[in-house]
Amino acid sequence: MDYYRISKEELGAGAKIPLVKMGISAEVFTAAAADMVNTIEARNAKGLSTVFIVPVGPVGHYPLFASLVNERKIGLKKVWFINMDEYLSDDDSWIDMTDSLSFRGFMERTVYSRLDPDLVMPDSQRIFPDPARPERIAQLIEKLGGVDVCYGGIGINGHLAFNEPEDVSVEEFAARPARALSISPETRTANAIGDLNGAIEAMPRRCVTIGMREILGARRVRLYCFRDWHRAVVRRAAYGEKTAHFPATLLQDHPDARITIPDSVAEPAY
Repeated sequence: MDYYRISKEELGAGAKIPLVKMGISAEVFTAAAADMVNTIEARNAKGLSTVFIVPVGPVGHYPLFASLVNERKIGLKKVWFINMDEYLSDDDSWIDMTDSLSFRGFMERTVYSRLDPDLVMPDSQRIFPDPARPERIAQLIEKLGGVDVCYGGIGINGHLAFNEPEDVSVEEFAARPARALSISPETRTANAIGDLNGAIEAMPRRCVTIGMREILGARRVRLYCFRDWHRAVVRRAAYGEKTAHFPATLLQDHPDARITIPDSVAEPAY
């Protein structure tokens, strides 16, 4: 585990996933928003549709994205947002959209409602995995011709979306489709600290997520990590052994994956 001690200056050399180092977190969010709008504009100019997998975490880029779309009058009528995941109630139905933890509610409040109504994509192109029909995600992606870019972050235990670590082969894990599953204690704890001021017992125990198959199948994968604990997470993803015990390591085989971090995350983990 010597990779945890790689210096800020040496970080990136020999990495199995390319790392981009920036200054402050705001620069990371700006880079994410710029990548999104530039990709859409380029594809719009060619008359092509754009298909994104998008997260709720990180989220700092969304206000910037909405402002750029509105300022530059970027039409989103041919853009599809496929959200990574959503929390579930104990009966495996979506939590209520009004719940402060709801990713569906977040996207409506923070993204769609802030976009010019003449520019925003229709409701039918704002997709969340459905616990009753998780297979629809793969079917939709195939129909649309694949995902152009998957945006996201990395969880405390290396999870991408809510693809929690498993004790299976890399090949089996890479084929995991969209599905409902239980959230690991590590993820529930980290999310409770960030979202509920430590109220672990109030955190949902179930979720629905897109699969590793959908993430790894995207033509580009762009991850943005900005928290102090990402110092360790990013190093393990980029330098550690490829394993289903740390899902982000599977991106080591992706032809166009990249992790962008601020200067604070480039510091050694310990």
